[in-house]
Amino acid sequence: MPRIVLPGLLAIAAGFVFIAHIPAAPRDESSPLPDQIAETALPQELPQASRAEQVAKALVEAYPRRVLRAEYRNGDWAVLLRDTWFYYADGRMLPEARRDRASEYRPIAFYNYPRELPPWAEPPPEQTSRFRDMDRTRAASLPRATYFFDALYRIHNRDEAYQRVKTLRFLEAPVLIHYAILEELSLVEERIQAAARTDPQVRAWINNIGSIAGWTWRNVAGTQSRSFHSYGVAIDILPRSLGGREIYWLWAGSNWWNIPHERRYHPPEAVIRAFESYGFVWGGKWLFFDAMHFEYRPEVFILNGIEMATLR
Repeated sequence: MPRIVLPGLLAIAAGFVFIAHIPAAPRDESSPLPDQIAETALPQELPQASRAEQVAKALVEAYPRRVLRAEYRNGDWAVLLRDTWFYYADGRMLPEARRDRASEYRPIAFYNYPRELPPWAEPPPEQTSRFRDMDRTRAASLPRATYFFDALYRIHNRDEAYQRVKTLRFLEAPVLIHYAILEELSLVEERIQAAARTDPQVRAWINNIGSIAGWTWRNVAGTQSRSFHSYGVAIDILPRSLGGREIYWLWAGSNWWNIPHERRYHPPEAVIRAFESYGFVWGGKWLFFDAMHFEYRPEVFILNGIEMATLR
């Protein structure tokens, strides 16, 4: 079971660039320091970590029992996952033998994940045009590289996946999930149940649950990329009634990008925080919103400087 460690880096949204400043000692402007002293007292910028380095170190922090270390080797940052090195390869996380075929894959999404749900804004015309072509471009897009997560969860096909998922009763429903996150999801449930004792919105949300789906072997809808449901590290919680609101962009019709937050079905904030506390991103914060979806990606929180709870 991975142990989540509090992040040591502060990520900012525009590219996750990390800068440390050493403050200069205060001085009287009327008595300037000698040049050589003044130079050493000026704020010093540490070298900026590359995105490859940030991702590699975040993966070590997120999965410490499996991803053993990160280092710069053979011209790229890489992580040692058990006994195999995986290279950043512009975000694809490929083994040595696949590095020269990086162009065949889409990068893994090590994305910006905000602490709070950003305000909704109507997209500009050029973005709207891109959204209209989404069905065609998604189907034709390259598959996401799966080698790192295949090795992380020891799942390369459906049979292996089924061997590694276990049934957990989550909010009274049996859910198939990967055994590596049994503790995390159990602690999420504890937080939700604790909140429900004092928060009528959380209790109403639980009572409105229609189905909970965990492991299923499939690709992301409309793409060639394997879904995180295939690893058993994602769950969908679908209500009985949406109250006339939309929960998933693909179900929302041709103008899904024009649906503001108040017309979408969102779980209560306490539920979202419970999941996020143990490393599950919420799909309601994605541009292509999927508000029923929670997915275990602790490295995303680390890259964005968002603290998580430690396992008990």
